[in-house]
Amino acid sequence: MFPLDTYKGKMILESIIVGAVGANCYIFGDEQTGEVAIIDPGAEAEKIKKSLTQGNYIARFIINTHGHIDHIGANDKFGLSIFIHKEDASFLTDPTKNLSLWMGSSYKSPAASRLLEDGEKIEIGSLILEVIHTPGHTPGGICLKCGDVLFSGDTLFCGGIGRTDIPGGSEEILLKSIKEKLFCLDDKMTIYPGHGVSSTLGKEKKQF
Repeated sequence: MFPLDTYKGKMILESIIVGAVGANCYIFGDEQTGEVAIIDPGAEAEKIKKSLTQGNYIARFIINTHGHIDHIGANDKFGLSIFIHKEDASFLTDPTKNLSLWMGSSYKSPAASRLLEDGEKIEIGSLILEVIHTPGHTPGGICLKCGDVLFSGDTLFCGGIGRTDIPGGSEEILLKSIKEKLFCLDDKMTIYPGHGVSSTLGKEKKQF
């Protein structure tokens, strides 16, 4: 757990690497109340539940940064409401769109409880996550911003960007999303990507 000082108190921010392709699942929330969101529970639900229990956290809902199997594959294991951008909502229940068929399974997540849009605010205790729609990896890919923290999903990685050679992907659109939606933010902002290690926006700008 890495508590981070913010304008509204302290955050809970815990990263758990899950699944065959090493996706990052994040537990994020308000240290004062113990309320958290589970961001991208892609697999290994028991590992995630263990972290919730050890931290004595109260999981309120799941947020999917996009609808691919490595980020939604344990959605059905928690009995929680699922939030996803409206453009990726159909991925949850379509094994072709969520790429689970490519992985040798036919996974269908529970349907979304809340369809997100660009600029929407998600409250977790006293904290607020802002939804930033960043299509390109998928049509409904999002990043989530709170204070100096940015969960970048498969939009932006340390030293790279999300794949665009898959159905619904577009390199042109993804680069536009990154440059227009993310690179206008503070260079000191820390990004927590869907795979790999964290970085800063300032560092990643230098790659372009």
